[in-house]
Amino acid sequence: MRRFLLAGILACCFAASSAFAADVKMGYIDMQRALNTSEAGKEAKEQLAARVKKYQEEINVKQEDIKKLKEELEKQGMLLSESARAAKEKDYQSRLKEFQRFTKDAQDELQGKDEEFTRKILEGMEKILQEFGRKNGYTFIFVKNEAMLFADDKADVTEEVLKLLNASRKK
Repeated sequence: MRRFLLAGILACCFAASSAFAADVKMGYIDMQRALNTSEAGKEAKEQLAARVKKYQEEINVKQEDIKKLKEELEKQGMLLSESARAAKEKDYQSRLKEFQRFTKDAQDELQGKDEEFTRKILEGMEKILQEFGRKNGYTFIFVKNEAMLFADDKADVTEEVLKLLNASRKK
């Protein structure tokens, strides 16, 4: 019911504005492509990949230590006294918790950095899009998404905005 009502309202708006249709210029930007292929996006990906590699190396070392400790515990468990086995078990559990905390913190930090990089790129892109839209007489510039059932490739302004975004970094 809501869809029909919304469709009706939109149809009325478009019908009422058909006199102005000649003045309406619309475009869209593929934001995902822009983020991934811009120089700033590529640089951000490289920085994140370097951090991931660093964390992965640390995780591998810690994981190997925990694995060795567990194997020791399993092999020597029956030979150790009750108190020695309990101490080793406690040490293992402590290191395991520390490892889990470390991996969660690493994931959180990487996600935070990714969001920070994305936000900065989007802020710069928004300014460029607004300037581009005004300068080129656009009434609307939309973000391409799954809700867009059809968009003519001629309305895609992604490449033009990417050129401006990349050029603005060199200034």
